Parts: sequence; structure tokens; C-alpha cells
Amino acid sequence: MNLLELLILAVGLSMDACAVAVCKGLSFRKITPKHLITVGLYFGIFQAVMPLIGYILGIQFSDKITSIDHWIAFVLLGIIGIHMMKEALSKDEESCCGEEKDNSLSFKNMVVLAIATSIDALAVGITFAFLKVDIIPAVSFIGLVTFTLSVIGVLIGNIFGAKFKSKAELAGGIILVCLGIKILLQHLGILG
Repeated sequence: MNLLELLILAVGLSMDACAVAVCKGLSFRKITPKHLITVGLYFGIFQAVMPLIGYILGIQFSDKITSIDHWIAFVLLGIIGIHMMKEALSKDEESCCGEEKDNSLSFKNMVVLAIATSIDALAVGITFAFLKVDIIPAVSFIGLVTFTLSVIGVLIGNIFGAKFKSKAELAGGIILVCLGIKILLQHLGILG
């Protein structure tokens, strides 16, 4: 996986966290550096740790299923991407910005949000094991991209509101589906 592919994947994975960060930004009357760093660190760390956990799990049985690894990557990325697109296209904006609209940066609140937005990264970590990705630089890069986009999300939420939440999530879903198709086509020999 080259740097551009990793960047595209990192951006796609971080869209859920970015969307929730937008909602967090809505709940703050005045943004402080503490708000930005706290939200960015929670989402960035979890987006880095979850693929690492997935990678460790995937490495345990990767030698047993290498003949179908590309299909697994395709299916997992496809399911995650389609789910993100369905959420983005649903009219239920309240699930993020209604129920979660508080300014709590408590450990419990932020951990729940960080886990919820990084479950898809766990599945991606499993595909990393099949694809023999150099995991430490990959998860570090994903964490850094997620941190950056989450900070930007808080700022956007505070300035513009929830208007862009569904567009960001839709873009993330499309990116993940396209990446899954690319992996499948490469392993089938259709793409070079």
C-alpha cells in the first residue's frame, strides 16, 4: 500500500470521527485549544489503536486464508463503506447532533464516541494483515490524519454547524468502497 492509498484510506476512516467532531464543535460556545486537542487525541488514538488490534487478530490466521484475503478486504471495506453511505443519506441528523449535543469531554463520553467511530478501523486492520502492510507507520499515519481532521471538524462544527456532516460521511463511505474494489481488482489481476 503506497502513501497515496494510505492517505485515501485514512481520510475515509476518519470521516466518522470528523462528523462526530463537527457535532462536538456545535456544542461548544467558545472553542479552546483544550477542546481541539482533547477531541483530536481521543479520535486519533482510537483510530490508530483499532487497526493495530485488527492487524494482530488478522495476523493470527492470515496464513490460513491468504487465497481469499482480497475477497475479505473487498467485503469488509464494502460493508463499512455502504454503511457509512446509508447513514449519510438517511435523514436522521439527530443521532449525532441531537442526542450527543453536550459539551462533555469526560473520559466516559469521549471513549464511547471514539470506540463507536473506530470500529470500522478494526476491520481495516484485519485487511492490513492480509495485505502485509507495514503496520506501525500505517496506524501512526491514520491516527495523525484522524487527529487533524477531528480538530478541523470541531472548528467547522463551531463555525458552520451540522450542514456538512452527511457530506463528509458520504465521501468517506465512497472512498472505502472504491478502495475495496481496487484491492479486489488488483488481486484478481485486472489492475496492475
